[in-house]
Amino acid sequence: MVIYREEYRLYNFGPGHPFSPVRLEMLTSLLKALGVWREPLSPPEATREEVLTVHSERLVKRVEAASRGELYPDLPEYGLGTGDTPVFPGMDRAARILVGGTLEGARRILAGERRVLQLGGGLHHAQHDRASGFCVYNDLSVAIRHLVRSGLRVAYLDLDVHHGDGVQWIHYEEREVLTLSLHESGRYLFPGTGQVYELGRGEGLGRKLNLPLEPFTEDEGYLEVFEALVPWALRAFRPDVLVVQAGADAHFLDPLADLLLTTRAYERLFRRVLEYAEAYAGGRVLFTLGGGYSLDAAVRVWALLYHLFHGLPLPGRLPEGWREHWEARLGQPLTPTLHDPEGAYPEVPRRREIAAYNRRTLERLMELAAPHLLH
Repeated sequence: MVIYREEYRLYNFGPGHPFSPVRLEMLTSLLKALGVWREPLSPPEATREEVLTVHSERLVKRVEAASRGELYPDLPEYGLGTGDTPVFPGMDRAARILVGGTLEGARRILAGERRVLQLGGGLHHAQHDRASGFCVYNDLSVAIRHLVRSGLRVAYLDLDVHHGDGVQWIHYEEREVLTLSLHESGRYLFPGTGQVYELGRGEGLGRKLNLPLEPFTEDEGYLEVFEALVPWALRAFRPDVLVVQAGADAHFLDPLADLLLTTRAYERLFRRVLEYAEAYAGGRVLFTLGGGYSLDAAVRVWALLYHLFHGLPLPGRLPEGWREHWEARLGQPLTPTLHDPEGAYPEVPRRREIAAYNRRTLERLMELAAPHLLH
């Protein structure tokens, strides 16, 4: 099942902002040009009460007021009106529409659907009491809370290049939620968190796992630690469902970060996630999108996900008419094939050292988490 509605594009911080609705417009037009678009389910927007299952009344009031043009002087204290998360008319409803899509995905899982792809959302930085990093409301945590309150154990897997801090902190003390985030180290990248010692608190101890990776980590090194950590954690935790934030900003073309994944790594990642859902979660998995600020890369990564989700053969070259249209509109060339060409970026001189450092970080994380997660 795929969930999408055109109003997702109302979540728009304005021209020039990296979190652009153009990404969704390009993606849906590409899937249509490829002839694989299937009519999605159009979800309802989340209600105010549903947002309040995760967020504070104070934050919601500020978002509602800012949406009407009423600008409280303390907005920056709530992460609003900043360069990252500027306010815009109708912001509250636009954010609730995205939350509604992910929440509807959770409802469909509870109703017996095994695989759901939400073509939007993934706003993993939003905190209980604060917007952050392009994220006003945390659609992922609203969906996770709904699943947990319905009796399911949830494993949350964050593939975004930035640490999934909002989801982690919101569920930091919860035993029934495992969070797994692989990201560029917070020593170098926003939001500055996601260290191996952030393991949870109280009943959540050992159930919040972070693997901070060195800048310039490449496909082989990333996949090595991913394939060691994720099945190990899922086997121990025994989730009922996976919730996956499929950010595309670990791609080497992304302008906001420094990991060097190619589309071939993403293909293997998505295949592995689908396999892990079958092996450890009864086949139940809910995907959302997320970060991804190279239009060229993000659209191809998510088109890959769409094809693998449906079990469709992968196309080679992208439709010429689609590419010509978007190159003219964007004023820049686009990769003509779904996969990146070989040798698309220069050789990394420290690749062995980087891979070894990431392996040591993984060993440290597993050493710290094992006494709690395996208990």
